[in-house]
Amino acid sequence: MNLNQIHNVYFIGIGGIGMSALARYFKAIGKNVSGYDKTETELTKDLSQLGIDIHFEDRIDLIPTDYYPENTLVIITPAVPKSHSEWNYFLERNYELKKRAEVLGIITKDTFCFAVAGTHGKTTTSSILGHILFESGVDVTAFVGGIVENYNSNLIGNGKTITVVEADEFDRSFLHLHPDIACVTSMDADHLDIYGDKTAIEASFTEFADKIEDKSKLFITTELPIKGLTCAVNEEANFTAFNIRIINSQYVFDVKTPTETLYNIEFGLPGKHNLMNALMALAMAKTFGLPTEDIASALRSFKGIKRRFSYQIKNEKLVYIDDYAHHPTEINAVHQAVRELYPNQKVLAVFQPHLFSRTKDFADEFAKSLSAFDEVILLDIYPARELPMEGITSSWLLDKVENPNKKLTTKQNLIPSILESNATVIVTIGAGDIGEMVTTIKNSLNETL
Repeated sequence: MNLNQIHNVYFIGIGGIGMSALARYFKAIGKNVSGYDKTETELTKDLSQLGIDIHFEDRIDLIPTDYYPENTLVIITPAVPKSHSEWNYFLERNYELKKRAEVLGIITKDTFCFAVAGTHGKTTTSSILGHILFESGVDVTAFVGGIVENYNSNLIGNGKTITVVEADEFDRSFLHLHPDIACVTSMDADHLDIYGDKTAIEASFTEFADKIEDKSKLFITTELPIKGLTCAVNEEANFTAFNIRIINSQYVFDVKTPTETLYNIEFGLPGKHNLMNALMALAMAKTFGLPTEDIASALRSFKGIKRRFSYQIKNEKLVYIDDYAHHPTEINAVHQAVRELYPNQKVLAVFQPHLFSRTKDFADEFAKSLSAFDEVILLDIYPARELPMEGITSSWLLDKVENPNKKLTTKQNLIPSILESNATVIVTIGAGDIGEMVTTIKNSLNETL
């Protein structure tokens, strides 16, 4: 498919974090962009301000009348049901329909592509890497799965020759990509509703890794069962971060590379997992040939990503942090970072489980992760693309949490429940619509200060 022959791009599910980045991209290169989503969100409002027409009813009469099969690309999200009227309208008339991953595959085929894979860390690593490349003057476009604070966008740059993409393992999407340099940050079991078991996930990651024939262009953590250059924190590897200090609330560290040692690299995001993400991005940027000074400057100026350990309130009386974590490993990383920064304070975790299948598959791990906090509030499971499963509820999960300071509440009663707590550090966690409540929670807490 030749994107140059496409004048119009229509999105079914335009408000998703990955889909909206593509919408921004096509708008930036001069295409007519419009689309549908189920509900209005901050993301869809941002797209509307760019001049993208979005509607929230599944009605074929709202599709632009001048979008013809020969000049229109339709991009669909897997979350849309096959009964969707607009989807069927385009199918019946032989429009070009592609999944987001297929479109990224087309874009990356004609560019030098950095691909960031892993069950955790994709968004942060690809955002850091995109920022490094952009700040270094590289002709780059980075498609990321979060809103990067430095740009207030999930799209960095508008370059034509180099791309940075998140290589998403969901539905084996990353196998559509054409990477030149890649990394794999982790291969934990996840998306078992798609894969069935961990072995199938590892096989899919191995197939992705095999796309990089030159293994000096593939970066991995030390425990992964694939070949590549290793990255590690405080242990032997091809790229090692060591001599780690916390100065003025940020990391300062040294890096041993295969050819040299870099000193006093500064990075502001808390948590050892973010240190690892920064190291992966640094390794890829060094391998690409960027000067150490440019890399160090970009790492120093990186402000983070919304909903990735995002400070909402930070003062002597109260700290409120919001995070997208939706897997036990990610919750553990949040807990580690909070304990490192606030070792003697009471921490309340508010968690909204994401997907019935994920809650079922990792119930014991979720319970163990949540039990580590001083106090826990659970919301109902956010269903996303799924129908309820019998017996799989937040109440069932709460029973597994070995912490006496725990409770279940509704979104309507969440703020009163939070205000009842005497915790001085509050963390909201989850990948569902809890993110839409953050501003209201923040405002309510500020009123108590």
